[in-house]
Amino acid sequence: MIRETHLNAAIWLFLLIVPLAAWQMGEIYTITLATKICVLALAGVGLNIALGLGGMISLGHAAFFGIGGYAMGILASHAQSYAPILEHPFLLEGTKSMPVIWLLAIIMSGLAALAIGALSLRTNGAYFIMITLAFGQMLYFFAISWPAYGGEDGLAIYVRNEFPGLNTLVPIQFFALCFLILTAVIFLSSRLENSRFGMALQATRQNETRTRTVGLTPYKIRLIAFVVSGMICGLAGALSADLNRFVSPVMLSWHTSGEIMIFVILGGTGRLFAPLVGAAIYILLEHFLGGVSDYWQIFLGLLLLMVVLFAPGGVIGLLAKREAAHD
Repeated sequence: MIRETHLNAAIWLFLLIVPLAAWQMGEIYTITLATKICVLALAGVGLNIALGLGGMISLGHAAFFGIGGYAMGILASHAQSYAPILEHPFLLEGTKSMPVIWLLAIIMSGLAALAIGALSLRTNGAYFIMITLAFGQMLYFFAISWPAYGGEDGLAIYVRNEFPGLNTLVPIQFFALCFLILTAVIFLSSRLENSRFGMALQATRQNETRTRTVGLTPYKIRLIAFVVSGMICGLAGALSADLNRFVSPVMLSWHTSGEIMIFVILGGTGRLFAPLVGAAIYILLEHFLGGVSDYWQIFLGLLLLMVVLFAPGGVIGLLAKREAAHD
């Protein structure tokens, strides 16, 4: 455990130092890559609460990621066009304020997670996987058929949203913002894991029958965890849309859900810094191999296969030389 703690600290410092060094050397693209890692890792942290702690294998978390993205896109697009979102029965205008956008993204993705989770968690196993996938795909096709916000072509945002005291157009400042949010969410995830609720959630994953015998309700525990997980993914979606200044139905597709799950599995399911390591591996492979071949994901697949077969604790478990905690 001590080794893994030291490894986590080293990973955190490395993610901080590399962009700072790139800033000093004028390597703007490196800062952008680090920012992208932070944003995708944040989505992975959300899924890791459901998957790693609760054992809920969801293929629909892109729905929450996309809802957060569209919350940002809709508010920002109306702010840049000066057209209200609603005029009746009350006036609702767009905004470029990041805190307001984040709050709405968290609320909307949380409500979606509550509705989807309330139905999906009445099943388990393959049925749960397929229901979450179905909900995600329904939202994906709804976004495609929504011409008011770009439909299949997506929605471009020509402004960078604002955060008090920062110039978010400066890459290092936007990175710092994403890095601090990721750090805060990882800290909250750690506190959640070690709290009474976190222990109860892990107990429901290990033995649902025994959990009931001590007076706990597995359904409610899992639903709360699912909602928290969805809210974090929604926040990540809003940040991703702001980073790219673009939102599209792809954010809602099952491919995106699969990518987020890959981050968690590569790093080590249930491990605190697993999403960060997995997202970094994914982005670096895409960066270095994407220019060599359009089929770079073959190498990602091989790496994932090696991890699943020979390192069930993920890359972190392998580096820390300890068994996977969730075999």
